[in-house]
Amino acid sequence: MGLATFKGGVHPYEGKELSENKPVQVLMPRGEMVYPMSQHIGAPATVLVAKGDRVLAGQKIGEANGFISANVICSVSGTVKAIEPRRVASGDMVESVIVENDGEYASVEGMGAERDPAKLSKQEIRDIVKEAGIVGLGGAGFPTHVKLTPKDDNAIEYILVNGAECEPYLTSDYRIMMEEPEKVVGGLKVVLQLFDNARGVIGIEDNKPEAIRKMTELVKDEPRIEVCPLKTKYPQGGERSLIYAVTGRKVNSSMLPADVGCIVDNVDTVCAIYRAVCKSTPLMRRIVTVTGDAITNPQNFEVKIGTNMTELVEAAGGFKGDPEKLIAGGPMMGMALFSLDIPVTKTNSALLCMSKDQVAANETTPCIRCGRCVTVCPSNLIPQKMMKASLKGDCEAFERLNGMECVECGSCAFVCPAKIPLTQGFKEMRKTVANNRRKKAQGGK
Repeated sequence: MGLATFKGGVHPYEGKELSENKPVQVLMPRGEMVYPMSQHIGAPATVLVAKGDRVLAGQKIGEANGFISANVICSVSGTVKAIEPRRVASGDMVESVIVENDGEYASVEGMGAERDPAKLSKQEIRDIVKEAGIVGLGGAGFPTHVKLTPKDDNAIEYILVNGAECEPYLTSDYRIMMEEPEKVVGGLKVVLQLFDNARGVIGIEDNKPEAIRKMTELVKDEPRIEVCPLKTKYPQGGERSLIYAVTGRKVNSSMLPADVGCIVDNVDTVCAIYRAVCKSTPLMRRIVTVTGDAITNPQNFEVKIGTNMTELVEAAGGFKGDPEKLIAGGPMMGMALFSLDIPVTKTNSALLCMSKDQVAANETTPCIRCGRCVTVCPSNLIPQKMMKASLKGDCEAFERLNGMECVECGSCAFVCPAKIPLTQGFKEMRKTVANNRRKKAQGGK
């Protein structure tokens, strides 16, 4: 039997050898901490503190504002210096709570206390996950308590733990599976308590054989959990790709994974669930890979959310020279940065520092209709025709070509011999179509 996979995809240079064998180092922040109120999909959180307030590690400083929203938790103790807009990785200015770290890390009462999940009701588990401010840590940032509250619990048949980590250079999830596999399994078991008809599947690409062996050994006596080796191919870790590879079920843009009986959570998200439910510890930290050929000593760090990105670079030995490209995330789906003066947020899994900007060096030439983009598209789209519609601003044609099914993975742009910025065009077009739909739903206002 072959490895589980999907149709399409590409095989970019992996770059994981730079940091995959570097154990996670705990990085304690020195400077001020910045907590944006929007580190998730949905409505920004509402600020709960005021300038001059003393705050504690584990304290809720931002409250979820609506169903699709998430709490924001302070990761240090100190004093609120300001509440003002600060820039984040996307380039947006976001209302943020600025805390002067006192270096004491005094925490709220009860944080870290052991808790037996078997004694908790399903609603209590969901409430704990919500209070902890947990969101999808794979990068999307969808509030986890919402994901764990589908219309019908009994319809959920698979809890898929995404350990594929298909994005080049990133090794944070791999290090979690190597160093804290018990927490991955523990968090998955907590989620399985919510869904009586589900079984857990941990999907791991076969370029991580040690992780596959370690996780397989750990779950050999767990009747509801198994490990599924996946073919190493980008974007194997995409939600739709993973669901299809493991279950054979298809999800489109009008559906949620729950509509095909699946819930998908990233490895670090599952660990965050374990810490919140079993250790009474909210989401205050994440594992970040700092890597690339411009970094002196690529590393994986355990970083407190709110830490300035410049501190990560310093901890990794600084730059070898002036990098031409800085990316929050990986090279395929990450966001290019023009400054490191931004905070680590819940959705930052990596900082990639490259000595050369290969994209900027590319010269775009006319499309030669070679069809490579069609071959690699995991959504079975026709990028060449979609780009033609995008350049014309023809929303109707873009929708007819199922352009809204694009997952913006970048596979088409990666293989394009003409170096056409296909993904960038589709991203802008998808935003335009979504805005038009929103206006239409509001009666054209």
